Amino acid sequence: MHLHEYQAKQLFTEFGIPVPAGQLVRETTAAAGAAMAIGGDAWVVKAQVHAGGRGKGGGVRVVQGRDALATAVDEMLGTRLVTRQTDAEGLPVNSVLVEQTVSIAREIYLGMLVDRTSERVTLMVSKSGGMNIEEVAASDPDAIITESVNPAVGLQGYQCRNLAFALDLEGRQVGALAKLLGAAYRLLLDCDASLLEINPLVVTTDGELLALDAKVDLDDNALFRHAQLAELRDASQEDEREHTAQQHGLNYIRLHGNIACMVNGAGLAMATMDLIQLHGGTPANFLDVGGGATSERVAEA
Repeated sequence: MHLHEYQAKQLFTEFGIPVPAGQLVRETTAAAGAAMAIGGDAWVVKAQVHAGGRGKGGGVRVVQGRDALATAVDEMLGTRLVTRQTDAEGLPVNSVLVEQTVSIAREIYLGMLVDRTSERVTLMVSKSGGMNIEEVAASDPDAIITESVNPAVGLQGYQCRNLAFALDLEGRQVGALAKLLGAAYRLLLDCDASLLEINPLVVTTDGELLALDAKVDLDDNALFRHAQLAELRDASQEDEREHTAQQHGLNYIRLHGNIACMVNGAGLAMATMDLIQLHGGTPANFLDVGGGATSERVAEA
């Protein structure tokens, strides 16, 4: 389950990860109040959608003055944002995050994920913050530094220092990164997250570390343990059919072909899709009704 940036930053704050001051805005009339609460005369307006690449799609703007802020908020709300991670229809912008501007000296990439191959949480950092990390990995793999956490002992101080030194941090920044990594690791475990990403993590001109962006994905299979987190799901950001299927306990993924598939068992469903593709067809969907399917579930499928 994906979280919006503002939701992820709320979690960051709870766990002690520093973020810029910000306010969520759902109506244009609330922009002035947000500006007053945050202070200053320049702000960043960020469309809240479940997709990356918002800046290139026009979903992130820096504005000066309250009139420009109100205009930017008004022009974003109620639209659909198209990015490299959405289809041609884009995703609806029902809210925006208004944040204080930050004086940036450096941008860093930081990520944590569950690596199924090593069966461990893996930390990734790179000096190439603010960029598409997939492109960095493809063009310069050595630019990404990793550390795997032994679950028996947890994240160790020397691992944090290794990453800090690899990022050319110095002085109190080394301790600040260690504290931030410890908080992020606790968040990942306590919330049963499968991915945590800060891109960019910035070093301000004052030498402080600040999470300028935030991405958190939660493990759907663990949501039964986190009722409050489960309530953060935003169905408007999901495909309507995928959301409906989830409500009925069905595994459904929308694809772009024209041959519909309804199969009993995930492995057989994958094999069926392979066969369709092999013979020149294109599946319209993946749909696994599950091994213990009832007549009602099949009817919904």
